[in-house]
Amino acid sequence: MRIDGHTRLIPHIGYPTHSFKAPLIYNPFFESKGLNAMVIPMSCQADNFETLLRSLFRLGNVVGALITMPHKVSAAELVDELSPAARIAGACNAVRLGSSGRLQGDLFDGEGFVRGLLRKGVTLRGCRALVVGAGGVGSAIAASLAAAGVAGLGLFDVRTAAAESLGDRLRQHYPGLKLTLGQRDPTGYEVVVNATPLGMNEGDPLPIDVDRLHPSTLVGEVVMRTEITAFLAAARQRGCAVQVGSDMLFEQIPAYLEYFDLPSTTPEVLRSLARA
Repeated sequence: MRIDGHTRLIPHIGYPTHSFKAPLIYNPFFESKGLNAMVIPMSCQADNFETLLRSLFRLGNVVGALITMPHKVSAAELVDELSPAARIAGACNAVRLGSSGRLQGDLFDGEGFVRGLLRKGVTLRGCRALVVGAGGVGSAIAASLAAAGVAGLGLFDVRTAAAESLGDRLRQHYPGLKLTLGQRDPTGYEVVVNATPLGMNEGDPLPIDVDRLHPSTLVGEVVMRTEITAFLAAARQRGCAVQVGSDMLFEQIPAYLEYFDLPSTTPEVLRSLARA
């Protein structure tokens, strides 16, 4: 990969950086297309994040920044403008400098999840979706499902207050959305999402009672540690179509590229080139 005075930089900021996959996905794509751009991992602990973020955008060749743990919430508090998805989730994973000179933040976890569903032919407008888990990723997915036009959204979290708070934020932006809180029975839902860490470890309990899944339901997962988690395997046995966790990752990268005004691509191309 060529690096010269025209190279455009995308810092990938988080801590620790040893598990970062983005450079192994973006950079092979940039190289294959002859794009003079590079994603660079930057290890930054919480105490230094504000100083680093603001300083980076004084550089003329920084086109945007990827933000990951533990800085997503802090980034949302530091930028000047937030997208609706980022406001609902209270976090952002992409920052750019707007034409007005103000820092703008967006969140693409949910966008990636929804793009994956749409590419599988799922009709989201008017359907009912259940999201189990109201943390950062669950909030992002719920926000993007609402933006995609679902008619009804079920929210469940073992922390009741987290689901209620997410419901309140969704109502502010989508007052016509029918919300159901505190239940994780998948009956009657066309889309069911596990947005919890359950499935990261062998022997984890399943997030819902899979025996109550209808075979026509699309079941989605956010856990990426293994391609087919126990939850997805059980859903398949019920006859359900599934979306694996890594789909969310590869589907959101084209959205990032568009946000940073870089040439975009497809998840299939990214998967074929990735060195992760």
